[in-house]
Amino acid sequence: MAAEVWQRGVISGVPSLLQPVAHAWLQAVEEVNELMKDFPEELLWDISMSVACPGFHLNHMRGVIDRLLTYADGNQLNEYQLEFLGKENYPDPSTDSSALVRKFSETVADAVKKLSSYPEERLTEFRGIGRKQIPSTVIGLLFHSAEHVMRHLGQLLVTVKVLKENNNSESENAVY
Repeated sequence: MAAEVWQRGVISGVPSLLQPVAHAWLQAVEEVNELMKDFPEELLWDISMSVACPGFHLNHMRGVIDRLLTYADGNQLNEYQLEFLGKENYPDPSTDSSALVRKFSETVADAVKKLSSYPEERLTEFRGIGRKQIPSTVIGLLFHSAEHVMRHLGQLLVTVKVLKENNNSESENAVY
């Protein structure tokens, strides 16, 4: 069994206090890539179990990283980000699961590079979230992005497993 990302050492260019953030994001990428191999496209937006569909989780994980980095930078969400937030749960017929996995991987790669722009001495600076300016800090937002991605990864793992098993059972029981 391969070592998890955090067991492989330091991510070059990432401040020490932000190593766990980079490790969590990169671990999520590896697990998502493995999980979504050969995933049946017809199940990407399946909501038959009344839980969030795989497509939502893949969109949401990259949206969360983007939005929380925006707040960590001291900015508010732009129109595109707000529009994306509103569409995370809706199927995009022009996008398949491999495209969503690739976009998530690209988001994480860009975010890991961006971590080098956060000097450790500024990690405790106040950052307001949204119009209400809910109080947080730079490090709080970055750690929450990692925690939130891992939470959705866990939900995605279970959802994909159950959908695949149900799909296989239905295929085996089909009368031809």
